[in-house]
Amino acid sequence: MSERLPMTRAGYDKLEEELRRLKAVERPKIVKEIELARAHGDISENAEFHAAKERQSHVEGRARQLEDKLARAVVIDPTGLSTEEVRFGVTVQLEDTETGDRVTYTILGEEESDVVNGCISVSSPVARALLGKTVGDSVTVRVPKGVRIFEVLEIRVG
Repeated sequence: MSERLPMTRAGYDKLEEELRRLKAVERPKIVKEIELARAHGDISENAEFHAAKERQSHVEGRARQLEDKLARAVVIDPTGLSTEEVRFGVTVQLEDTETGDRVTYTILGEEESDVVNGCISVSSPVARALLGKTVGDSVTVRVPKGVRIFEVLEIRVG
């Protein structure tokens, strides 16, 4: 059996919306493009036909990928979760023990991660190191800039 994918309701809804758009908007649009390109005659040297077929391949591939992820999704509602320890769906404030810099991350599913906005994937090295930790715990994490030691300052939902 394939691995389950944890995600929030918002993340699940976003994937469903993208799949709906691909099926209801992109597929019909590409079918029309292919029909129009075929109407121009010989398709062996028809660049518009080949471009449309390539777009169709990309759309179909992404649709299959989304269907797979939605089928394996485990929707987790973080609102009722305990903030005693770091787990999926919580927001955690950390302090780099070397620099004193503070960072705040929300731990979400892979499809929801957005590091620029402070959302990291539950499968990222930082999140994996933090899971199960409590306020006051220190974690050592290997990141692209080397090894960092963070102290957990706060755990909250939202």
